[in-house]
Amino acid sequence: MKRFQGKKLQLKKPDIKGKIRKIKNLKKEDVIAYWKGRHERRERILEARRNSAFAKKMQPVYAFMNRFSLIFHALLACIINFVIEAISRHSIVAAWSYMTGTPLVFLYNAFMIFVTFSIVYLFKRRIFVRIIISALWIIIGIANGYILLKRVTPFNAQDLKIAGDGIALINNYCNGFEVVVLSVGIVALLIWLVSMWRRGGQYAGKVHHLLALSGIVACGVLYTFVTNMAIDKRVVSTYFGNIAFAYEDYGLPYCFSASLFNTGISEPNGYTKKAMAKIDKDGELNKSTTSRSSDELPNIIVVQLESYFDVANAEFFTTSEDACPNLHNLYKNYSSGYFKVPSVGAGTANTEFEVLTGMNLRYFGPGEYPYKTYTKKHPTESAATALASLGYGTHALHDNTGNFYSRANVFNNMGFDTFTSKEFMNVLQTTENGWAKDEILTQHIMEAMDTTKQEDFVFTVSVQGHGNYPETQLIENPKIKVEGIEDEALKNKWEYYVNQVYEMDQFVGDLIKAVEERNEPSVVVFYGDHLPTMGLKAEDLKSRYLYNTNYVMWDNIGLEKQDKNIPAYQLMSEVLNRLDIHSGTVFNYHQQRKGSKNYLSDLELLQYDILYGKQYVYNGKPPITEGHMVMGIRDVSLSSIVPQLSSGYSLYGENFTKYSRVYVNGEKQKSSFLNNTRINLSETELQDGDVIQVGQVGSSDTIFRMSDKYIYQNGQLVKQEGTATDKTKSWVGQEYDVN
Repeated sequence: MKRFQGKKLQLKKPDIKGKIRKIKNLKKEDVIAYWKGRHERRERILEARRNSAFAKKMQPVYAFMNRFSLIFHALLACIINFVIEAISRHSIVAAWSYMTGTPLVFLYNAFMIFVTFSIVYLFKRRIFVRIIISALWIIIGIANGYILLKRVTPFNAQDLKIAGDGIALINNYCNGFEVVVLSVGIVALLIWLVSMWRRGGQYAGKVHHLLALSGIVACGVLYTFVTNMAIDKRVVSTYFGNIAFAYEDYGLPYCFSASLFNTGISEPNGYTKKAMAKIDKDGELNKSTTSRSSDELPNIIVVQLESYFDVANAEFFTTSEDACPNLHNLYKNYSSGYFKVPSVGAGTANTEFEVLTGMNLRYFGPGEYPYKTYTKKHPTESAATALASLGYGTHALHDNTGNFYSRANVFNNMGFDTFTSKEFMNVLQTTENGWAKDEILTQHIMEAMDTTKQEDFVFTVSVQGHGNYPETQLIENPKIKVEGIEDEALKNKWEYYVNQVYEMDQFVGDLIKAVEERNEPSVVVFYGDHLPTMGLKAEDLKSRYLYNTNYVMWDNIGLEKQDKNIPAYQLMSEVLNRLDIHSGTVFNYHQQRKGSKNYLSDLELLQYDILYGKQYVYNGKPPITEGHMVMGIRDVSLSSIVPQLSSGYSLYGENFTKYSRVYVNGEKQKSSFLNNTRINLSETELQDGDVIQVGQVGSSDTIFRMSDKYIYQNGQLVKQEGTATDKTKSWVGQEYDVN
């Protein structure tokens, strides 16, 4: 406690012993009396506030507002709706144009916000509840406005499901100042909410809970009726061809709630066992055949290039030299064309889903990521299961973390044999804003193919072209210069992107060369997953279409060049058909029915039956019921452990990465990764009999793979055979003796 005497400052020594003694001597009656006193004091404070001159002056105002609270809720809903649209559109003028240009849409969204205010009548602290509801809507608006500064796809419910992965990548999207501002804002909001809880006052009248509940139910029923009418009158839509445009046309509240509640595939009209039998044609879709002998079956490598498109298709700038000479050479000599993707500026996982399953995202909820809503938890037929039925080894690779978009679980449920994620790579080269360069992928693709004697299917997802693209010049001496853009910040963004494309193109050339040197029948497919997050408009592109990227199909088996435009969900069926491979229910459907009558409507029935229906098409024999995937393909092994001069140890072995974690007797140790053969343990103390293990660990402390156990004995490591991750079954669910 501080006391001032003149100009001197004296500090009173706290009586810690006295306080401890007082706590020890506390009786139950004392505690009850203390809390009773606090309650009485609180009541006196509230009573004093209610009887203050200001409160008495405001009583008529409060009475008026309570009497007409529904009108004020409607007004507040309109104000909040306008504010969040202004934030989302980064412009008050744009929000005003939206409000005046489409008043029915604006009022419908305001009505949705109004309905959420109906719950305040269940509480005495109505001011606080109003503040909470208002704050939640404003937070959604701020989140959407900020995300739209970083990417084209707006904030939707699926972002909440990958929030943990997003936090792990926050440095790729936010600079230090933005992180500080975000942290300060969150703390300030929490402090204010606590303050309003304590000081916001309470409703003086009686709360009629049954009447309030009846009102809430009535609002819900009315909202359902208004929504159905709005859909019928086409004020809003249940299908978002472009989720970014949908947010602009139909408003943030409706679109966000649609992404939250409208997921999966609703049962289509006409879904019956008889209808599915007609589509299946007595088991035709379940066949797995090919006219090629096992020696003639080629390796199939599919590479998804992050944010890639042929920059020569841009009409508003030129480059100092060809940014993708290898791909242009492939376009000229092999089958190629435009590649129609389901999203713009983001949505990598959705392009993957369409390619791997052959399913059209059109039938799912708006903005939905099936990776998060379905495939993460359910076995799903895919290109991996289709080719595995013909004896292929199946591998997935990604130079980003294994848990991002739940890929480690998704690829397991899709039937892949192995998945090599960033946790199993020693990435030495990164882009100026922190993404792994794709050159690392070539060696891992080759290693994956080396693990099997038979032909392989390798699905690879790159990351180098990922945004955010810097407005300042980060590359000192760029290989490719961009010309024709006057705005300096925009020019820097495009110059950065174009140089990433150039290096991605070099990776393409290196991979083709490595495949050629294997001298095995092979097909390699490259495609871009979506356009980069650059605010592109249709008129900026020669194709005049924002959903077009590019693809090419290289081969060394003499396939005829056939140029055509392909949507993502038809890619694998096209590749397999060119190879005379007919396997996989959905791929067989595309091969048999593409372009026929009721092709798309029957595809919807087929997708529903497989994912959410009774799986009539499988006739009781689904191609996958559980996964068996192993994370990574190389074993971590230990060779020796050497004491350091001061304290700790140096652990030596093979195949370490910076995601390797050392466990001693089940406890994770503080460690530092030096290289793929050495890890330092600065604080570890060992005794004879201690058990040492090394695991490859992803985000949220997910252990993907563990080495064998090693017993520390007389300064040596004794390997315990058979104690590592069991590679004969799925990594998911394996138990490890670690905390």
